[in-house]
Amino acid sequence: MPTPYFGWTGKVLRIDLSSREATLISPEIEVYRAVLGGKGLAGHHLRPFANKNWDDPELPLCLFTGPLTGTLSPTSGRMTIMSRSPLTGTIGDASVGGGLGTRMKQAGLDGLVITGKSAAQKGIEIVDGRVQFCDAGALTGMGVHQLASRLAGKGSFAAIGPAAENRVAFANIMVDEHFAAGRGGLGLIFAAKNLKYLTIKGSGRVAVHDPKALGAAREDILRLTMASPVLSGEHGFSCYGTGSLYDLMDSRRMMPTDNFRKTHFDQASSLNAFAFKEKYLPRKTGCKGCHILCKKITRGGVVMPEYETMSHFTALCGNTDLDTVVAANALCNDLGMDTISAASTLACHAEISGERLSKETILALIKAIGRGENPELAQGAAQYAKGRNHGEAAMSVKGLELPAYDPRGAYGMSLAYATSTRGGCHLRAYPISHEILRKPVATDRFTYSGKARIVKIAEDVNAVIDSLTACKFIFLAAGLEEYAKAFSAVTGLPYGAQDLLECGERIYYNERIMNAVNGFCDRDDDLPARFFIEDGSHGEGIEIRALPREEFLAARAAYYRIRGLSPQGLPLAEKAKELGLTWNG
Repeated sequence: MPTPYFGWTGKVLRIDLSSREATLISPEIEVYRAVLGGKGLAGHHLRPFANKNWDDPELPLCLFTGPLTGTLSPTSGRMTIMSRSPLTGTIGDASVGGGLGTRMKQAGLDGLVITGKSAAQKGIEIVDGRVQFCDAGALTGMGVHQLASRLAGKGSFAAIGPAAENRVAFANIMVDEHFAAGRGGLGLIFAAKNLKYLTIKGSGRVAVHDPKALGAAREDILRLTMASPVLSGEHGFSCYGTGSLYDLMDSRRMMPTDNFRKTHFDQASSLNAFAFKEKYLPRKTGCKGCHILCKKITRGGVVMPEYETMSHFTALCGNTDLDTVVAANALCNDLGMDTISAASTLACHAEISGERLSKETILALIKAIGRGENPELAQGAAQYAKGRNHGEAAMSVKGLELPAYDPRGAYGMSLAYATSTRGGCHLRAYPISHEILRKPVATDRFTYSGKARIVKIAEDVNAVIDSLTACKFIFLAAGLEEYAKAFSAVTGLPYGAQDLLECGERIYYNERIMNAVNGFCDRDDDLPARFFIEDGSHGEGIEIRALPREEFLAARAAYYRIRGLSPQGLPLAEKAKELGLTWNG
C-alpha cells in the first residue's frame, strides 16, 4: 500500500482450508478507491466465484473491515461477512458488530478470504497476522455460549453452533457470543468448510491521516446523535434498544401478526420494550467503539431481544409471554440460527398445520430445528411451504423470510423488499426512516410516488455505510456529508458525499450482477401474493389496504430505469462499464 494512504492496512489474508495454507495479498489501491472496504471489498473478492454452489470448496467466505474500522469514527466497530446464501441462492452478507472487525484491523488485516474444506473440523486462530490451524473435533455439537468460554483469551471470535452443523438453512455465524451475522444461512458456509470457529487478536493500531480532522468529524456526528430523538431520546434506541419501535409499528398498523394475516396485535402494549425493561432490568452494552449502546443485557448475562425478534416471537407467532421471547432468543443464539427466519418458519408452519403455537411448542420446535431433529422446518419457510403444497403461506422474498414491517403500511418498504439483493430485507434500503420515523424528511407512506428513486439512493447509501464501515442507525442522525469528512480524515482521500455515493452505486450494481449470474431477474423482485389481495388490520383512523399491484409494478419499472437495469431487472453492459464493472449478459 503506498504510504500516502491510511485507514486500510493494504493486506488481505487468503486461507485455504484444504491445503492449510495462508497467503497475504495486497489489493491495488484503485480497488480500495472504487469499493472502499467492508461490503465493497467482500463483493469484489466474491464476484469471480459467485456462481459456485454454497457447499463448493472453491466458494470463498469473505470477511472484511472498512477504512473506518478500528478508528475513533463513531459506530465503526463493524465488518461484513459475505458469500453465496445457502437459503436463497442470492449473494448473502451481513454487517455484524462486536469486536471482530476492530481486532482484525489490529492484527494488520483488512480482510480474510477463506476457501477450501478441511478434512476434519478445525478452528483458525490469528494473532497479528500469523495463522494457526487447530483441531476442533472435540467442539462438535457445542453451543455458542459454552464455546465462548472455551475461546476466552483468544481475542474476538466468529463461530457456529449446532444449527449449522445440522444443516439448518438459516444458520448464523455468531460473533463474540451475542452478535449475529444473520440472514441467509452464512453459518452453513462455515460448516461446509469444516470450520467451527475463527479467533483474531492483534497489537497494531490503525494509521489515521489527520487525527485532528477526524476528531472534528467525530464531534459533529456525536452532536447530531445526541440531538436525535430516535437514537438518544427518552424512548429511543439508547434507552430501550431497537424494541422502542414495537409500539410505533403496532400503532401504525404495521405489526406482522399471525403470519402477516393481520397487521395489529391486540396484546402489543403489554409486550413492548418498556415491559422488557421493567421486568428484566437490563443494562446498556453494544459494539466496540459505539456510543449509542442499543444492545441490552441483564447483569446475569441474558441478552434482550431486538425489535425483529420481539415482534416475530410475539405477534407473528401469536405468543403473549415475555419469558418465551427471551428464551427463544437465547436458544437461537446458542444454537446459532436466525431469529427472524426461525420465527417466520414457525408462523408459516402454524398457518399450514392449523396448530396454535403455545410457548412450550415454540421452544420445543426451535430446539428440534437446531439439533437436527426437524429437517423439514430447517429448510426455512419457503421450502417448507413448497413441500407442503402451500407456497402462499411463506412470507418471503427470494426465499428470505420478511422482517417485522408489513409492507402494506409503507409502500416504499414494499419496493425495498422486492429489489433487495439478498431477499426479504429491511437493511438494503430502509424507507421506514422517512415513511414512519420522518427522517430526514417525511414522505407519504401510502404512495409509490418518488419511492423508486428514494429506494435506489438508500440502497447506495447503505452500501457505503457497510463498506466504510459504520452502523446504519447513526444515519438516522448524521449523513454522508459527515461521514465523508471522517473518511477523508482517516484515509487522506478528498472524497465528498457524492464520491461516496458513486462508490455505493458501484457496489450495489455488482451485487445485481452476481445475482443475475445465478438467474435472478424481475420475476424474483416481487412480493408474496397475500399483500396484493388481502387487506391488513384497520383501526384508529388508519386503513391498511392491499397493495395496488399495477402501481407496484410501475414503481418497480421506474426503479429499474433509475438503477440502469433492463425491463427484466438485469444489468446492462453499458451501465456496468460506466461504473467500472464488467457484464456481458
